[in-house]
Amino acid sequence: MSARTATATGTRLTLDLWHPNCWAIEATDRLPGGILAHAIYNAPETLGNGETVNGLFTAYGETADEVERLLDAIEESDRAGEVRELQERFGRSAARVAPGRVAREFFLEYDPGEMICPVLLRNGFVHSAPSRIEGGREYWKVCFAGERSEIEEKLDAVREESGAEISVARIASSDTVEPERERRLGTLTPTQRDVFELAREEGYYQWPRGISARELAAELDISKTTLLEHLRKAEAKLLDPDAESNRLS
Repeated sequence: MSARTATATGTRLTLDLWHPNCWAIEATDRLPGGILAHAIYNAPETLGNGETVNGLFTAYGETADEVERLLDAIEESDRAGEVRELQERFGRSAARVAPGRVAREFFLEYDPGEMICPVLLRNGFVHSAPSRIEGGREYWKVCFAGERSEIEEKLDAVREESGAEISVARIASSDTVEPERERRLGTLTPTQRDVFELAREEGYYQWPRGISARELAAELDISKTTLLEHLRKAEAKLLDPDAESNRLS
């Protein structure tokens, strides 16, 4: 199959999974808060026996104490090494990088034999965004470049090799998701799009909200009433871009 054909027939999935011997799953199963897994800095396939990988992560939660207890549990795990912290964020700053009110970025050294990422890759599932670990489960956004009919067979291969429990939380064809999103965004006026995109980036649509309408209006140097009117019109168009009423600015 050519690269052009694979892209056209590719599929985006969100996988809800559990696998054994994972320090992040074990920690979040016992404690509130969560972890974002961003990247690793050694190639697992090139390592010899007993060698480890370094990963970049973000621990998040609603309070500083919640995140502290989660980091303590990670460091106490016999499946993980030393937690080396990079940065701590609060409030709106935290909301930009993680779901909670408090976020702490860290490096961690751990055994690549306990990773599910290489197994997913070998079966055609390419990591497309940071994976999220909460409540003892991992949530992976992946792209599968093969035929959609092959997905279940490949997931069965991952389950068998890793001992994982996997369900598909969301599935969509790659050739329809982004064009449809862009089509809907294209119905917005430039001002509506700018206001909507900033609101989304600043966490206005998260729960709890990362920024208030008043704070967002101040950033844009407009009144709160004007901001809410732009957002109302943008949201109406995004929900129903083909409605005649939504063609009005």
